[in-house]
Amino acid sequence: MKNIKISLMLFLSLLMVQCSDDFLDKTQPDTINTGNYPTNAEELITMVNGAYQPLQWPKLYNFRMWTSDIFAGNSIVGAGGGEDGIETTNLSNFVTTTDNQGVLDLWRGPWPGILRSNIVLLVAPGLKIEQSIKDRSMGEAYFLRAQYYFILVRFFGDVPLITEPQNSSSDLYPSRTSKDKVYAQILSDLENAVSLLPNKEDYTEADKGRATKGSAIGLLAKVNLTLNNWQEVVSLTTKLETMGYSLNANYIDNFNTETENSNESLFEVQYAANAGYDFWSNENQASWVSTFTGPRSSNMVAGAFGWSQPTQEFFNSYESGDLRRDKTVLYQGGPNFQGIPYSSSYSLTGYSLRKFLVPLSISPSYDNSPLNFPVLRYSDVLLMKAEAQNELGNTSLAEAPLNLVRKRAGLANIAPGLGKIEFRAAVLHERRMELAFEGQRWFDLVRVDNGQYGLDFLHSIGKSNADKHHLLLPIPQIERDRNPNLTQNLGY
Repeated sequence: MKNIKISLMLFLSLLMVQCSDDFLDKTQPDTINTGNYPTNAEELITMVNGAYQPLQWPKLYNFRMWTSDIFAGNSIVGAGGGEDGIETTNLSNFVTTTDNQGVLDLWRGPWPGILRSNIVLLVAPGLKIEQSIKDRSMGEAYFLRAQYYFILVRFFGDVPLITEPQNSSSDLYPSRTSKDKVYAQILSDLENAVSLLPNKEDYTEADKGRATKGSAIGLLAKVNLTLNNWQEVVSLTTKLETMGYSLNANYIDNFNTETENSNESLFEVQYAANAGYDFWSNENQASWVSTFTGPRSSNMVAGAFGWSQPTQEFFNSYESGDLRRDKTVLYQGGPNFQGIPYSSSYSLTGYSLRKFLVPLSISPSYDNSPLNFPVLRYSDVLLMKAEAQNELGNTSLAEAPLNLVRKRAGLANIAPGLGKIEFRAAVLHERRMELAFEGQRWFDLVRVDNGQYGLDFLHSIGKSNADKHHLLLPIPQIERDRNPNLTQNLGY
């Protein structure tokens, strides 16, 4: 499903809140027109495809989600210096204000996907179409709505909970709903998705990349992990172990255009080369990640804007012999990339990201990388199970899933007999190294011990001004100006 396309007219008409084509344009005219509802199976599938599309946008997985690793302390912006990436630099320095463009993008990114999912769930039950298409479409919509709300609630806490399409007669100034109710809706949506979605192997090649039953079970496990529902996490991850998922033999195959949607992949955002849209627009379906993270002035990859330069502290956090280091980070004296040696002069920290780089032979120009972005991998599932078993007091049972991930990384088994606190630290360290720069680290920082784990870590790397209120992002002021019922998070 590389080309998740929707006609431009339908695309524009179904946005609840529509941005201009320029990603950096801060204006956002409101457009509410939900009259073009699906009437048959083909139109329903088109609408479902449109519900996936906001995941591809720079506001989410093409840019803002992976840059969260910068304010999580794994890297610095780097880029071109000066004002380039100043919004992310401010986030990483915990001097965020309510007019921060990155915050605005993360707030606005999910809502079009929520609207489109709501339309599918409103219309699909009444369509006289093949039941399997109806069930699958509704399952995808439940999964996507849960995914979008899961992004919002973790970044912002209480958010408006909208489960039906809005129109001109709706309350267009909704108040924020408590995060407990938002999480309850997410759990309900994912349980519905699990019951309706097909297994991964039931999709044809043309539909590869759509949400599956495994995607929904995996995301349900991640939500329960966030809520400390440990027994649920164990049950769900155990179920996934019987569904044919496995670790790729080579870690880097999770970030290789030739091995996308593999047995390790539960869900990834699909990208395509030469998709026919302007690279800087929302409609673009080529990946930004290689273009943005390639070492500046290196000629290693097309674009090479030099974003997300790993810190010395992050590099030093690899255990000796960890095979993931040379697959994730470029450093002077390390393995060449496509025959080109790396120089520490390419980066302010002396390090650059290697993980998502696409060779020039595959992406010869900056605007056509087809590399998918991983949202949920089986290694994450194993680490969730290890964490949950340990929290339940079953530390000896927690060792096996953790050691599977370590074995693939070339590391010895974790020392047996660790206490609960020591094992927890080991799992969180493993999550950091395994899922580095995939937009996961920030959420681990803010969920563990009600965020104290994150604050302790940030303080340890010199981010001494980070405090409790920074664990949530501010509600953008421009949105509060438009909707007076939106309250602000404390401390902003």
